[in-house]
Amino acid sequence: MNDTNAWDVVVVGAGAAGLVAASRAAELGRRVLLVEKNPRPGVKILMSGGTRCNITQATDNRGVIAAFGRQGRFLHSALASLGVDETLALFAAEGLRTKVEPTGKIFPESDRAADVLTALVRRLDRHGAAMALAEPLRDIARDGAGFRLTTDKRLLLARKVILTTGGQSYPGSGTTGDGYAWATAFGHTVVPPRPALTPLVVADAWPRELRGVTIPDAALRVLDPLAPRPRDKILAERRGSLLFAHFGLSGPVALDVSRVVARHDRPASLALECDFLPATKPAELETALRERSAGAGKRLAAATLPDALPRRLVEALLALAGVRPDRKAAELTRDERTRLARQCKSTMLALSGTLGFKKAEVTSGGVALDEIDSRDMQSKLAPGLFIAGELLDLDGPIGGYNFQAAWSTGWLAGTSAV
Repeated sequence: MNDTNAWDVVVVGAGAAGLVAASRAAELGRRVLLVEKNPRPGVKILMSGGTRCNITQATDNRGVIAAFGRQGRFLHSALASLGVDETLALFAAEGLRTKVEPTGKIFPESDRAADVLTALVRRLDRHGAAMALAEPLRDIARDGAGFRLTTDKRLLLARKVILTTGGQSYPGSGTTGDGYAWATAFGHTVVPPRPALTPLVVADAWPRELRGVTIPDAALRVLDPLAPRPRDKILAERRGSLLFAHFGLSGPVALDVSRVVARHDRPASLALECDFLPATKPAELETALRERSAGAGKRLAAATLPDALPRRLVEALLALAGVRPDRKAAELTRDERTRLARQCKSTMLALSGTLGFKKAEVTSGGVALDEIDSRDMQSKLAPGLFIAGELLDLDGPIGGYNFQAAWSTGWLAGTSAV
């Protein structure tokens, strides 16, 4: 075997976790090769956040852990190794300036995901890690105490291997689930992958007529009408910006609740409750409608609804409440005002499902967390094999949390694979 094909560490997959893992291992003096099947690295980074790349969230380690729910405990050591502040310092050291938006999302100051990727590649080069592009991995197997990796171009030997091939979200970026088969070959359990942070498809026709309309602040609740116990009926609830689309609903709040829809056995049996005025209590809204009706004179019923609601949504809510658009505001009955208030606070939609992996930002499911040592990201079943990033059964809400998990688990894997 040619010595040029023997490495201390081979990292498979040049996404967020892989780029950090490779540069970190090289920084610690290891001879590192990063293998990527695409002709360029970080394709998904370039696509993320509308090509802006939401790097992380303005919170502390506890905030990140809480955002992941029951999976969050797995991130304790990774975040202790590279938390939010350390992540920002890492990018700052490569010349990337960042900014915090009102939602807590942290973006590059330039609003260019390409600048995030440039910083990561600069760090990789500075620490001397090699990168092989357009070189798909075909097989990985044990070779004595190390590993033998077969690519389209050559045979590689490695003492340690870090798998960071991602999940199945945005398959056009190359994340087509390749890593699941390699993990399975080493005995790992793969929790069935499902799309997460993906738009919702609704059965009702009227939302499609509102395509392009944005509600800056809305609350969504996914309900299971068939759940046997009342406490089991609410599957998810989130609040944030909502966008109407030709297929149904998108925007951060819709993406955030999509995970439970995608993972449900009967997505078409689920309902979606929409609150278009979450900052206003029902009783306050009814009082406001009564007062505005009394002072509206000859104005139409639409004038009684809060100005914050877009005109096209107001027209839809009137129709859903059974109030004619030519109805005078002053003539509205108490029952009509009650129906309007209910529509604003609790419009029900029938769900059909989601747009699936093709539009998913994250994969839910992946390599079972209890088979990975969270203290170093090493496989409990195959010593010397490390797994990080979206290949793990680890998915969080929108807002930079998933990138933070990728940076942190990649960093810990790169630190440990020495």
